Amino acid sequence: MTAETSPDAESDDTDAEPPLPDDVVDEAERLTRLARNAVDDAEAVACRERRAALLADHEYTSRLRSEDHGETLVLHPEAWVRDGNVDATLVEDVSRAVEVPLDGVGDPGEWEDVEAHNRAVAERVTEEHGEVHGATAEAFADFMGNHYARPVEQATESMVREFRAEYFVRNAWPTDAQREVVAESVELTVETARDER
Repeated sequence: MTAETSPDAESDDTDAEPPLPDDVVDEAERLTRLARNAVDDAEAVACRERRAALLADHEYTSRLRSEDHGETLVLHPEAWVRDGNVDATLVEDVSRAVEVPLDGVGDPGEWEDVEAHNRAVAERVTEEHGEVHGATAEAFADFMGNHYARPVEQATESMVREFRAEYFVRNAWPTDAQREVVAESVELTVETARDER
């Protein structure tokens, strides 16, 4: 039984540990996506091992739950696991579990709204700051829309790191000029998006 479907637990448990820090959740998500997109098994295994070590530092573990709309990364305390499965009798507070959808949003219309917003932002960056920044803004819009189904201004630090280290160099085919100012381009994109709101 998953943490999502386990029985309600008492919410006033003063011994309950705080939920995972946001940066740990973001890094676990990043490593999961890298493992899914790995070009060989060794790379995928390495990413999963890094994720396991990261979560173990907080006495957490992870699993992937398959659903109709895709997979969800579920992070929960190691103490809930018995014989390799989550035991509902050990779940003392379901709010300690963290779920991260990996395959976009449930409502296609919502993704379309995100896509339209991100495209408008990229166009404005091009108009106001030139083709070099605009090309990177387009790539960042692709990345945030297709990988996270989020507006560009909702990018976390770990998402920006993933974009710069993985997506930008492998999928954007950046020019030397883009590489030199990629950090500034991302900042301009986020700032432009916030101005649009």
